[in-house]
Amino acid sequence: MTRQTTDTRHDDRARAISRADLNELPVRRYEGPVAFVDTPDILAAAAADIRSERVTGFDTETRPAFSKGESYLPSLVQVATAKCVYLFPLRLQETHAVIAGLLQAPATVKAGVALAYDLRTLNQVFRFAEKSVIDLGVVAKRNDYEQTGVRNLAGIFLGYRIPKGAKTTNWAAPRLTPAQITYAATDAWVSRELYLQFEDAGLLP
Repeated sequence: MTRQTTDTRHDDRARAISRADLNELPVRRYEGPVAFVDTPDILAAAAADIRSERVTGFDTETRPAFSKGESYLPSLVQVATAKCVYLFPLRLQETHAVIAGLLQAPATVKAGVALAYDLRTLNQVFRFAEKSVIDLGVVAKRNDYEQTGVRNLAGIFLGYRIPKGAKTTNWAAPRLTPAQITYAATDAWVSRELYLQFEDAGLLP
């Protein structure tokens, strides 16, 4: 009986959202705690919190390339738990083991959008064999949703609009700006929120 109720909600949901309708939605940014993981104490606290989670939101940021042939590896990994969003600067090698441990943990879901490229390039920074990674764009497509980007999915499932502002800024900078921190944290947080909505709607295997 519960599954039938869930499926009815899913069937009634729009499969796409127009740009005009998306622009009419209220803007939301992550407003909870954010931890920039750059000390041993913060790293230990982040690892403990992440290990206790059933579902995390996962994303990466990469320094943008503006010239032909120019490319960079990821500079930042963002992980959202129920309590906090953790920002891991990849220039600090001690963060790599914690992130690899998360990616390889079968009991913790890592949810995000368009993760294939993120994982492929991240594997060039340090090696891991990912388990329990859920690409929400792939799930949406399999369930006949016409749009699979994080901002459209947030509009359809969460009813708000995620700003794009800081996407093409320098994520390799030694210090991130408040706008960068908020942008990075929001993408990971939204991924976790979307996973929980997908779960509630019966979209996940």
